Amino acid sequence: MVPDRSTPTSAPASAGLAMISTMLLWASAFVVIRWVAPYLSPGPLALVRLAFGTATLSVLFVVRRRRVPTGRSLVLAVAYGVAWFAGYTVLLNWAEHHLDAGTAAMLVNVAPILIALLAGLFLGEGLPRPLFLGMGIALGGVVLIGFATGGGDNDLLGLVLGLASALLYTAGMLIQKIVLRSVDALALTWTGCTAGLLATLPFVGQTVQQIATAPISATIGAAFLGVGPTAIGFSLWAYAQTRIPTGQLAAGSLIIPAIALVMSAIVLHELPPVAAIIGGALCLTGVAISRVRRSPRIRPTPPDLR
Repeated sequence: MVPDRSTPTSAPASAGLAMISTMLLWASAFVVIRWVAPYLSPGPLALVRLAFGTATLSVLFVVRRRRVPTGRSLVLAVAYGVAWFAGYTVLLNWAEHHLDAGTAAMLVNVAPILIALLAGLFLGEGLPRPLFLGMGIALGGVVLIGFATGGGDNDLLGLVLGLASALLYTAGMLIQKIVLRSVDALALTWTGCTAGLLATLPFVGQTVQQIATAPISATIGAAFLGVGPTAIGFSLWAYAQTRIPTGQLAAGSLIIPAIALVMSAIVLHELPPVAAIIGGALCLTGVAISRVRRSPRIRPTPPDLR
């Protein structure tokens, strides 16, 4: 029987480094997706990204002699890949046709609240009272973003797509957490990425047409998404998942929107509307509050009166 390595009592420094590296890569993904959006539509961009990601992971998979999951683990790994690699990627690409990179990053990162809630219900990580307060504050932030996204580059369709992306992010991460109890991180990531690639194959014809007319920089950007945020990022995240509790790991990802905002301002020269930034700040505040844990009360030992 394979031991459950998914929730250790302490995390090594390598797990923290893996988490930080993933955050940087995933923050850059929001900016690159927005940059490539004028040339590649959501499905083709996902297909190219996953093709490069699968190719990179396949090399690691063979060199490190990993095995494909079997039985129930394989079924869950495929579900994880379709939800996170394919579904999340396509919806996020689509959202960034309607949202700037910073707003998209803030919306997607309401996922830690959903992850904390479901991890508490199904993975035994607890349901602290601050979670519900945080959920209410984050909901207010989402509503404010909705009012701010009434026109221009940002609109309500983008809001819906961003939240749908967060839901698939949540589903993928929780399934990943379960499968990592019995499957190696690299094997799971390769299986998930391959499943995601197969799920996006219906976009092949459209991809060939768009690649032929897109500038080479767009293809390079899609390739970076596959090698960096996908192959390397997901592998590092899966590694961190085996050594850091799910709720703690999700809460740590709060830095991603801030990094994405800075990158977007520097590279794309765009920022969300002020109201959207305030709404995003409320979302992230809600997530931070939701992760507050009360210290257990220590009752004083009654004096020995004998």
